[in-house]
Amino acid sequence: MSATGLEVFDTTVQQTNLWLKAIAERLGTEDRHFAYLALRGTLHALRDRLPPELAVHLGAQLPMLIRGFYYEEWHPAGTPTRERHAEEFLEKVKQVFVRQPPEDIEAVVRAVLEVLAARIDPGQVSKVIHALPSELRHLFPEWAIRAAM
Repeated sequence: MSATGLEVFDTTVQQTNLWLKAIAERLGTEDRHFAYLALRGTLHALRDRLPPELAVHLGAQLPMLIRGFYYEEWHPAGTPTRERHAEEFLEKVKQVFVRQPPEDIEAVVRAVLEVLAARIDPGQVSKVIHALPSELRHLFPEWAIRAAM
């Protein structure tokens, strides 16, 4: 018998756990809560930096549970935000780590974007990369950038 009794819920929990495990592995940690904060913070910063229509298309690519926290606290009228420099974007992500911010927030964001790029449609990844200023594009893995160009 499944954990929840509903296959759709069990599937999204399993998919979310796979995403968190992949992020945690890239960061060299077993702390799933840290991986969750990394994913949530990076997705929120990315979502807010994208035009609303593209943000919605990206959200549609995410597993249901991740999609739920992706849309949390979203105000489409205030997007896209104006971060043009990596430092501004990274600082926004860092804000989710209230108790203990990571020393290397760039490595955290890069790990999340690597998992994101590997798990969603390459065409969607390309659209997201093209929508970002060049300084933010370079936070994606090199292979995803090459494929987008």
